[in-house]
Amino acid sequence: MNKVLKIALIGLATIAMAACGGKKGSQEASTTKKETEKVMVTELQKKRIAKQLELSSTLEGYETMNIAPSITGHIEHIYVEVGSRVSKGAMLVRMDQTQLNTTRINLMSTKTELDRVTALKASGSISEQIYDQTKAGYDQLAETARFQEENTFVKAQFSGIISAKNYEDGEMYTGAPILTLTQISRLKAHINIPESYFPLVKQGMKVNVYSDIYPDKAFPATIEIVYPTVDPSSHTFQVKLNIPNAGEKIRPGMYVRTSLSIGEVDAIVVPYQSVLKLTGSNDRYVFVADGNTARRVAVTLGQRFDDQIEIIPVTPGDIKEGDLLITTGQARLVDGSTIEITE
Repeated sequence: MNKVLKIALIGLATIAMAACGGKKGSQEASTTKKETEKVMVTELQKKRIAKQLELSSTLEGYETMNIAPSITGHIEHIYVEVGSRVSKGAMLVRMDQTQLNTTRINLMSTKTELDRVTALKASGSISEQIYDQTKAGYDQLAETARFQEENTFVKAQFSGIISAKNYEDGEMYTGAPILTLTQISRLKAHINIPESYFPLVKQGMKVNVYSDIYPDKAFPATIEIVYPTVDPSSHTFQVKLNIPNAGEKIRPGMYVRTSLSIGEVDAIVVPYQSVLKLTGSNDRYVFVADGNTARRVAVTLGQRFDDQIEIIPVTPGDIKEGDLLITTGQARLVDGSTIEITE
């Protein structure tokens, strides 16, 4: 009886192990199956598009000058207030005149001495060396007087508006700017353009500037400078815009969008839904099929055409014409995922 029971127990154990083994094998097969993702792809091709670069920037006064004299002392009088409009050459600040008056007195005395020495030199009564020394002393004092006068009676170097005032009459000037003068009848902006467009962007090209404050108005601008180097970290180059602003509708500090037409170019355009966004940032990427492996490629977005969008690889050469872009199933992938391409 015990022998029969033992045989029965062994049989039950064998059946249980077989069942467990079969279940485990099934799970392993299922796991292996899940590791291979089915995807659909499309071959990348370049298309000829009318290229419009849409970029953002912040406006600046074309010229901005901190009014900070090179001499210290009390401020006798400030002729303007914040918001005052001034013309080039207008008086802005009068500093303490003590140093200037002392220099002027010494200059007059030296001028008298120079006149006397000049007359003696003409008659041959003194040497050329004495004349030269006297003349050098006079020239030095004249230059000092010019410098002190320029920094005692401070004038506007260009027409503009006073955008900041940091002192009042009678205060001791300590070196921080007394005023800030900003030109607003003409503005500037700097925009960063992807390096792939460097050959296409030229000095003198026309740009339209848009502000959300005036949604239906375009402000014409001109590319004044194309900077000659490319930032290795962002792979962009910078240009400076010259923006006439006679109506003064837009002001320094405003956020604006720019639209630059650079003609027709060959670009890689893909379905918009094939581009993914990294969670918590604005970084964009796509997946391309590299054999049976998915390769992740960081991209920046260019111009959009309905449900299509231009993409530019962050690292040049990462994607090219003929690569297979994954357009379905890409949301389930990570870099290096095993894939199976389906029709």
